[in-house]
Amino acid sequence: MRLVLVGPPGAGKGTQAEFIAAHLSVPKISTGDIFRANVSQGTPLGVEAKRYMDAGKLVPDEVTINMVRERLAEPDAAEGFLLDGFPRTTPQAAALDKLLADLGTAMDLVLELVVDDDEVIRRLAGRRTCRGCGKIWHVEFDATTRDGVCDRCGAELFQRDDDKPETIAARLREYAEKTAPLVDYYGAQGKLVGIDATGPVEDVTVRAIDALRSYGG
Repeated sequence: MRLVLVGPPGAGKGTQAEFIAAHLSVPKISTGDIFRANVSQGTPLGVEAKRYMDAGKLVPDEVTINMVRERLAEPDAAEGFLLDGFPRTTPQAAALDKLLADLGTAMDLVLELVVDDDEVIRRLAGRRTCRGCGKIWHVEFDATTRDGVCDRCGAELFQRDDDKPETIAARLREYAEKTAPLVDYYGAQGKLVGIDATGPVEDVTVRAIDALRSYGG
């Protein structure tokens, strides 16, 4: 099965992608992993991408698409894959459709993790990161014994800039402007399935797998 996972920041895409890919026995492919691999290996695409990143610029879609093309052409993706974090925009989605057509295949299904903005803010703004061991805690869902102190190593906890409410609000606005239109794009193709992403991680996984079974996954 060829699958794309979409949803706002804080929806749990990374966690669910791992479980769903394992269930389907397909590779989980994220653009972050692809970028790191190309840059660390010094491939021509990696060198080109690094030039943009070092200059503080966004890597052009053409470079990203070519990286994805090479990754999807690898043997482990021949029978299917799960894309996490790509596409992010409708132009990227259109380019992905063309890429897959060139490879003689097509996207089967797009799973949207549905969660409202208030829940996203609740999840992300409550996170606290340990300055010592790096473990992430949560003031509500996974609190430490002593406020502001890591139970694992005793170091101070802090709130990352990415987890501050004003930053989260900006990320949600960007998602609404750039990525949310993917819902309409794939919905028009009849390939979109929405999954309630609230509640325990295990419950969300069950809903996702049940939805996949309905579509032969």
